[in-house]
Amino acid sequence: MGPDLELALELADTADALTLTRAGSPDLRVEVKTDLTPVTEVDRAAEAALRAVLARARPGHAVMGEELGSSGAGPERWIIDPIDGTKNYLRGVPVWATLIALERRGAMVVGVVSAPALGRRWWAEAGGGAWVGGPGLASRSLAVSTTARLEEAFLSYDTLTEFDGYGLGPAILDLERRCWRTRGLGDFWSHVLVAEGAVDVAVEPEASLWDLAALQVIVTEAGGRFSDLAGEARADGGSAVSTNGLLHDAVLAALASVPPPARRAPGGGAAGGR
Repeated sequence: MGPDLELALELADTADALTLTRAGSPDLRVEVKTDLTPVTEVDRAAEAALRAVLARARPGHAVMGEELGSSGAGPERWIIDPIDGTKNYLRGVPVWATLIALERRGAMVVGVVSAPALGRRWWAEAGGGAWVGGPGLASRSLAVSTTARLEEAFLSYDTLTEFDGYGLGPAILDLERRCWRTRGLGDFWSHVLVAEGAVDVAVEPEASLWDLAALQVIVTEAGGRFSDLAGEARADGGSAVSTNGLLHDAVLAALASVPPPARRAPGGGAAGGR
């Protein structure tokens, strides 16, 4: 394990200590951002704490976070989503996580997804494979499934109404009918389950770079394929498709009956939050 991954895991520990005890608390202070998505005091506090650690440990690195924007410049950039799944966090649904990625010269090289309410954490570094573990669980390496036909595939997505907003409603419903099983597991959860081999396909029509950067590393290091809806292997394309690789082209073709959403500005992703 390299020093950057070690640092990312330390960052996840810092975030978990702040986020877990407040999940679903009735006294959480909540605001609605300009994109109409919620943010809590814990989102901001967790991101501020991670930035403070990075300022000490990697003072020359840039940082991009969902809540506090971008700072610094250079070939190495940390990308943070302090709480992916804030709506779940507010309601006490345990499917939320802190997402941490390191980008080096435009390539994602480290990814950590920590979901303390689920008691699970996923991590990967370029060339080192992908792993999952948690309290009381032995760490194990990840590998995507070998499912080769859509008719035998498990599909997960975020929210069907989001597909409608991009004119993809009929396409996702058609894909859903072709698959063996479908569930709207949503957010990071869909993609890490692809990495585990439990789910074969995950699709999101709208997502931001901080939603996807860590997931791209984990899925690809598990042997899968990760792209935007246009089929480009990027985390900043504003959308996401992750698969076991064998199904990727078939999924893209199934969703190509209507044009994909317009690409966002490089490095920014979509405006919406989760």
